[in-house]
Amino acid sequence: MKSNFLQRAITGIIFVAVLIGCIVGGPVSFGILFAIISALAINEFCNLVNHAEGIQVNKRICILSGVFLFLCFFYFGIDPSQTGIFIPYLALFIYLMVSELYLKKENPLNNWAYAMLSQMYIALPFALLNVLAFHSDQTASISQYNAILPLSIFIFNWVNDTGAYCTGMLFGKHKLFERISPKKSWEGSIGGGVFCIIASFLLAHFFPFMSTGIWVGLALTVVVFGTWGDLTESLLKRRLGIKDSGNILPGHGGMLDRFDSAILAIPAAVVYLYVVSLF
Repeated sequence: MKSNFLQRAITGIIFVAVLIGCIVGGPVSFGILFAIISALAINEFCNLVNHAEGIQVNKRICILSGVFLFLCFFYFGIDPSQTGIFIPYLALFIYLMVSELYLKKENPLNNWAYAMLSQMYIALPFALLNVLAFHSDQTASISQYNAILPLSIFIFNWVNDTGAYCTGMLFGKHKLFERISPKKSWEGSIGGGVFCIIASFLLAHFFPFMSTGIWVGLALTVVVFGTWGDLTESLLKRRLGIKDSGNILPGHGGMLDRFDSAILAIPAAVVYLYVVSLF
């Protein structure tokens, strides 16, 4: 037990340090890190679904498509005038559909569904990190990189997970979603939200480029959709009959296990920030 705790702690510290360092380090390290994470997460997903009966998705094309989608959004974030960068991705997307006509696999419908899911469920959320990271105004032709917004999504997720765990251990009585995740409680979820609101006030104090109210709203958005993201991955793993999505992070499982909350929190944050910018 002690050895496992030490392994989890060391892995967690390294994981957080690399994530923060690469995001804060600038657009190049940010882009390289999340292009790699996209590839690893899609590889895990394809390995998992390919073990299910009657499913055989094209893993290489799915990974290539996901990485290319991230790089498209990355380049478009830097220079919003370059809309043509998305054309090769559309070609890969079409290939995923058309190729099933000729491969004569057992269940092409399942292959189509899971291949498209790899793009919508994993590739697109990571690609949308670039929408949070790059910002432009009408006077500038090139966007500016802002590390704080993408980093804040992970900070809120970490605070929510820690706060929910501690509060749930102390006060948890009422199950949040027992059918999918028996350990989660309403008390823990509320506690995680309270800790995230506190964290949002701190971020608003040190990074006042958004108002305190918008920071609080972003925190609550991440809490709600991050929890749903966690439950979504739990449902996927239950359906496939597995405990962890992989073992690339000793003591923590796979990439999908570490980014399950962020996978729904990122697109929700983009929608939230877009909506509040309209008012």
